[in-house]
Amino acid sequence: MAETQKNNPLHGITLEKILTDLQAHYGWEKLGILIRIDCFNSNQSIKSSLNFLRKMPWARKKVEDLFLDTFHK
Repeated sequence: MAETQKNNPLHGITLEKILTDLQAHYGWEKLGILIRIDCFNSNQSIKSSLNFLRKMPWARKKVEDLFLDTFHK
């Protein structure tokens, strides 16, 4: 299994860690501008955002892409 994940930069990083790092780096307001989803603009919390992102793969992909662009250049 490790062989199939060696080129995946997100391997071993939880969605909660990704979201927490992005929120600490950008803040909710800037996150809401960069990725236009309601959980970043209203009801701002890690828990509500995680619930939404786990249900919506398209939104999770945007968050993961922003994380990679921000922290893994």
